[in-house]
Amino acid sequence: MKKLVHGTLALGTAAFLACAAITVQAADAAATNAADDTFTIGALFAMTGKADWYGKVMGQGARLAVDEINAKGGVAGTRLALAIEDHKGGVAKDAVSGMNRLINMHDVKAVLTSFTPSTLAIAPIADQKNIILFNGGGVGQSMIGAARDIFHNRSLSSDLGVSAVAWAIDNGHDRVAQLVWKTDAGDDVVKVVNPYVEKHGGELAAIETMDPGAASIDTQVAKIRASKPDVIGLWMFSPDPGTAMKRIREFGMDTPVIGIEYTPDVQNIGGKYMEGYHFMADYFQATDDNPWGQAFAKAYQAAYGEAPEFYAANYYDAVYLIADLLRQAKEAGEPVIDGDVLAGYLRANPAVDTVYGGKMVFQDNGVASKPVALFEVKDGKPIFQKYVTAQ
Repeated sequence: MKKLVHGTLALGTAAFLACAAITVQAADAAATNAADDTFTIGALFAMTGKADWYGKVMGQGARLAVDEINAKGGVAGTRLALAIEDHKGGVAKDAVSGMNRLINMHDVKAVLTSFTPSTLAIAPIADQKNIILFNGGGVGQSMIGAARDIFHNRSLSSDLGVSAVAWAIDNGHDRVAQLVWKTDAGDDVVKVVNPYVEKHGGELAAIETMDPGAASIDTQVAKIRASKPDVIGLWMFSPDPGTAMKRIREFGMDTPVIGIEYTPDVQNIGGKYMEGYHFMADYFQATDDNPWGQAFAKAYQAAYGEAPEFYAANYYDAVYLIADLLRQAKEAGEPVIDGDVLAGYLRANPAVDTVYGGKMVFQDNGVASKPVALFEVKDGKPIFQKYVTAQ
């Protein structure tokens, strides 16, 4: 039985993703024409390509928040709309084209962004047009300060990497080898991990790099094996941790491995070889002491037939935060509401409510201070171990 998802016939994941951006924009454009007072939130997600899983869950989280807020009457009489553009997995030129369409077609003043390359590409445009950016998915340290008004409610790669090696050293794994994406996101982790390892009595056994999606990493894995490490850090993102784990184990290494990413695609590629893999990640958990989180999880499950990933929670959070900033600006009678105005209210009160429970605090660098979670893969599933405060 095929089901309806926000008015879109679910013809399967691929078909849904291929038309998701068009469907969202068309629906919200029609609503915008029907309402004089509408605030459109833009979004740049990976709706097609190899990373389309991210775009699906990010878009679902953002869409659910918009629907809930509008069902309650909007924001001080203003209806929210959501317009999604496809950056096709972080392609800079597609991100720029999408950003320009969001500006020209929807006059956006707030944009949900994702992936480091695409965020860096649109940052100058955001500054020029006074647009506030919220990143709930990209992890590159280079995004900090890339735009005048950019905020991150996703733990960045450096936070996750340092927390990972801190766990390793605390557990007696002092000799650290690293297999790293040959990208800014990978480099950002190495820049902070190496000093941390050396400062805390560890030893850098080997550092090997790979291109995202590389067909073969046998040379790198062989060199890591020759270095005889106590632990291997995987500073890369979906789906490559699955490939790395598979080759590491096929090379006969039973060395503990810790990474900073795990997705269904990682598990599908790594299969049985993912067993025992540890990783650090943002983590959403609907605990008994968090009624908002429980309500979100229930609504998300009802809407999409699956439990919410933290990516969905991050963009759900971001939409509610934008709505609250908009409310403050409207109640203050701001004559013009743009990204700079909204950012001013956030900087004045950086401790904000979060669906994760309690408050998260945006630091001076724009990154939200929040705990990250340690997981271990057991029987093909990620099992939460404990929360760790990013170093």
